[in-house]
Amino acid sequence: MLLTYKNQTIRNATAADAPLLAAWWNNGALMAHAGYPNGTGETAGGIAQKLAGDDDSTHRRLILEVDGWPVGEMNYRNLQNGSAEIGIKICVLSQQEKGYGRVFLSMLIAGLFDMGYSKIVLDTNLQNLRAQHVYEKLGFRRVAVHENAFQDQLGQWQSSVDYELLPADFVSFAR
Repeated sequence: MLLTYKNQTIRNATAADAPLLAAWWNNGALMAHAGYPNGTGETAGGIAQKLAGDDDSTHRRLILEVDGWPVGEMNYRNLQNGSAEIGIKICVLSQQEKGYGRVFLSMLIAGLFDMGYSKIVLDTNLQNLRAQHVYEKLGFRRVAVHENAFQDQLGQWQSSVDYELLPADFVSFAR
């Protein structure tokens, strides 16, 4: 996948990106929302092996770039029912809260709808109000809240919220 809009690019992650992904995934501050306040513990080698198995029809990890510099990551997974599950993380702190996330999401969502998906789903930590605000601006509808759904690495209970988006509800910020 290669998507561009103005100075923003979404591209397939490659083995060359594995050390950067390892640094991001092992940063507890970045990964706490997903239940990994101590990071995932994954190695660059292990991540490179996972990337080798990525395929557009099943699952793809993506790198987000602004002006040619990596600032974060996305992924999508084919749920085999016309739906794709997506995730996003702006990993460079100085690039957060600049409006990039909603544009990157718009780019990916439009690309997935163009690929034939009829629904996009995602979830986020219930405490991640910033993400929820962005998702709702894009047209996502909240479909479920899961109180105390899982424990993070520190044993703290975390709650999550599920969202879904249909093409008719999509509001793109990449036009």
